Amino acid sequence: MVQKAKILLVDDRPENLLALEAILSALDQTLVRASSGEEALKALLTDDFAVILLDVQMPGMDGFETAAHIKRRERTRDIPIIFLTAINHGPHHTFRGYAAGAVDYISKPFDPWVLRAKVSVFVELYTKNCQLREQAALLRLQLEGGSSDGVDAGKETAGLLAELSARLAAVEEQAEALTKQLGEDSADAGVVATAAHLERKLTGLRRALDALEPGTAGGASVLPAQN
Repeated sequence: MVQKAKILLVDDRPENLLALEAILSALDQTLVRASSGEEALKALLTDDFAVILLDVQMPGMDGFETAAHIKRRERTRDIPIIFLTAINHGPHHTFRGYAAGAVDYISKPFDPWVLRAKVSVFVELYTKNCQLREQAALLRLQLEGGSSDGVDAGKETAGLLAELSARLAAVEEQAEALTKQLGEDSADAGVVATAAHLERKLTGLRRALDALEPGTAGGASVLPAQN
């Protein structure tokens, strides 16, 4: 059974958290509440998250400051952040959100279907990354431990590499189709930034997988962690 991804919801207003839970419950993932920036940072110390939905205006530590702390930590810097805001101060305010490290910036009230669709993209990527890491760990054990029959060990390794490559190729194909569609249909800078983030993560995974191929300099390495 594939472990559910965790989604961090950060908002100082309980009714907003309740609304987010209602919108995202259909994804059937684990939703974690945080009512402040400080509470969000504590949650990030112990748990891994697929994506963070972060309210901009909160008392004390606001969304921008919270995002800055998240991006400074090595453990959390690559977690996608979607800013949610009830105000709109124009392009300068939006630019500040992207400068703080957000992959998207959504003004309230937002379309529930659009928000759910965007979050599901990051959940899917996170799940694929987890599966690839688990299979890479298994591959590493095979490479280090080998087998009593060298031929069998080679076949097992080649087979697992092929499966990893096929899984990654499927995700790459989905990302390519998404990017093409955005280029044709969308002028939303936030959505374009989301697609660019996906492409960067997939490129890193492909390089790591290629390094595992026999005959390469990194042929005995393992895929690095991908958030």
